[in-house]
Amino acid sequence: MNDKRPVNLDIGSIDLPITAYVSILHRISGVILVAGVAVLLWILDASLSSEESFNAIKASTGSFFCKLIVWAVLSALIYHTVAGVKHLIMDLGVGESFEGGVAGSKIVFAVSIVLIALVGVCIW
Repeated sequence: MNDKRPVNLDIGSIDLPITAYVSILHRISGVILVAGVAVLLWILDASLSSEESFNAIKASTGSFFCKLIVWAVLSALIYHTVAGVKHLIMDLGVGESFEGGVAGSKIVFAVSIVLIALVGVCIW
């Protein structure tokens, strides 16, 4: 047996198409959303437990860390939604070719960057 397949692939050296990056980031944004919703629900629960904790959370909403958490969760939500809409459009039969997938991926990145930047401006 003469097996010439590579034994150890260096994932950092593989040249992935843009469609792969969009897909990987779609999955990562879903994981961030699950973790972010858990944090936001914890904050909601804490704010409803007592008047003191509500006032403490209200006072901390202006902090950089709190704004960063909200911006990260909203950024993940925006990217996940835009990429999900691309998948729904592809399910309708539009952009199923490789060229269509590349074009759709570029649109996902462009729209997401613009919307995430707008949300960032609104938060800060």
